[in-house]
Amino acid sequence: MRRQTSGLHVAKLPRMDQPREPTEQSQRILRMTLDGKSSTSIETVLRQRIEALTQAIREKDVDRLMSFYAPDVVAYDVRPPLAERGADAYRENFKLWFASFEGPITFELTSLRVAAGEPAAFCHYLALVVGARTGGRTSGYWVRGTTCFERREGEWLVTHEHISMPSA
Repeated sequence: MRRQTSGLHVAKLPRMDQPREPTEQSQRILRMTLDGKSSTSIETVLRQRIEALTQAIREKDVDRLMSFYAPDVVAYDVRPPLAERGADAYRENFKLWFASFEGPITFELTSLRVAAGEPAAFCHYLALVVGARTGGRTSGYWVRGTTCFERREGEWLVTHEHISMPSA
């Protein structure tokens, strides 16, 4: 769509206030999973689940938190025991951790990266944990996390988690 004006070629640009016809380029999908969902939509779902999971941690809501974990989750955590197998065992670890704080916990993720796939996906992140400890003092520290999800019966569940603390 060019028109010539005084020897110059001027491209006619589409108006932004009018709907455009879809083009082959605008409909290109870069990655697709076996069930027809794009990896972008999977990433969006996982980010929503991660945000809900972190909110449950902030509120110390162990029942809501554990709804994100598969019954057979394997977790490597900072608190002893260092390896947990199964959601029931991991629940007890969270209860002990939550009890070490008075009131809510600040749990802020940074550098979150989600690698969406099918039927498994993972994310890794840094998290700043701050809260009032029993006895009145406030503590804050960083943790590194890698969380692996599997889609089981249509729901993304955490099946593996590894939490560690950087050394000084």
